[in-house]
Amino acid sequence: MEAVAEFIESKNSCRVGDLAKFFSVSHVTVSRIVARLVGEGLLETEPYRPITLTAQGKKLAKQSRKRHQLVHEFLLAIGVDEATAAMDTEGIEHHVSPATLTKLKSLTKRLNAEKQMPRKKRRKS
Repeated sequence: MEAVAEFIESKNSCRVGDLAKFFSVSHVTVSRIVARLVGEGLLETEPYRPITLTAQGKKLAKQSRKRHQLVHEFLLAIGVDEATAAMDTEGIEHHVSPATLTKLKSLTKRLNAEKQMPRKKRRKS
């Protein structure tokens, strides 16, 4: 969902070929997934036409993007380098619970605030 939304935003359209290339999988694999998501009411498409998000699909894509950003920001806040954080975010975001996301958000805010404090005022670890 997130990838479809990103293609639509950046290229004004999303096609099966775009997703196949992005995920390094076959057109058949993407077509099957798209068909499933159409069946779930998240995407709309017709043969030889771009893929679009339904209202429900847009909502899910937005939620996915927020999860992605939160996990990525947390990994950076704990000192993970950018390249590793980007790679690890892709796996973690799909498996983390809403309760854990809430804790990650709180901890990320605290860690980032501590980084902004002058050295004398920082809490000792």
